[in-house]
Amino acid sequence: MTSRMACFGPNMIFADLKCSPSCHRAGFQGTVSICPPECFRYKGTLDVIYKIIKQEGISRLWRGTNAGLALAVPTVGIYLPCYDILRNWLEEFTAKKAPTTTTYVPLVAGSLARSLACTTCYPIELAKTRMQAFKETQIGKKPPGVIQTLLGVVSNVKSTNTPQNSLQGYRVLWTGMGAQLARDVPFSAICWSTLEPTRRKLLGLIGGDDANALSVLGANFGAGFVAGTLAAGATCPLDVVKTRRQIERDPVRALKMTTRQTLMEVWRDGGLKGLFTGVGPRVGRAGPSVGIVISFYEVVKFVLHHQYT
Repeated sequence: MTSRMACFGPNMIFADLKCSPSCHRAGFQGTVSICPPECFRYKGTLDVIYKIIKQEGISRLWRGTNAGLALAVPTVGIYLPCYDILRNWLEEFTAKKAPTTTTYVPLVAGSLARSLACTTCYPIELAKTRMQAFKETQIGKKPPGVIQTLLGVVSNVKSTNTPQNSLQGYRVLWTGMGAQLARDVPFSAICWSTLEPTRRKLLGLIGGDDANALSVLGANFGAGFVAGTLAAGATCPLDVVKTRRQIERDPVRALKMTTRQTLMEVWRDGGLKGLFTGVGPRVGRAGPSVGIVISFYEVVKFVLHHQYT
């Protein structure tokens, strides 16, 4: 069995067959310990958590947190203010020129703002996904940080290019951005199209014009939770494609992959179930995440507005 498994080589996508130091089920191929296939077959969210803790330790559940924080600040700082600016401008414009299209303003404003934020901060998103996906197999070796991860991505591509084309290697830092946009633009369109009317109804029920900071927090969290959950479930297949493209280790293949090709590969390998792999944790994360970000953002706006007036 270990002889057959060894043919995959050390650069297998996502599930490195090289064993973690704490695994007691490994066989040996020469001097390298090789895990049995069961170590990399996940039956659900709890099984993933259990195997990560068992193989790599509980601290690995927080791998990529520094990249997540580095990503969250500029992304939210670009995304939400740009959405507000675009929404206000488009609502004013459509009210004068095309009143029947005002309903679709959140959809358009959310899509444009998300596209801008995604394009600007994408390399950090790539680093975060890679840091979370790959595991270390050497005892005592510290996982690479954001900068080291991105430098490793670029160096792998440069080693396969001629000196004349070495500058093209930096293009790999935006590997999978098409898939990211294909996921985030529909996500934002669904999210804001659901969030805005839900938020208005909740604010009308609990406070109306006399709303205080607590009612603003509750209404926005509830609307964000519902909108984030629906949007995450609808766009899960595109999230699977985005992740597949970002964790591709072959630099040549990474530059040639397209979103459509990857989507067809996922469909061919796993069918509908493959397209919705990880939908549980994605939905479980997106609902609270959107609710928390939107509610705190709107509360800060509310407080600053009242202090200013």
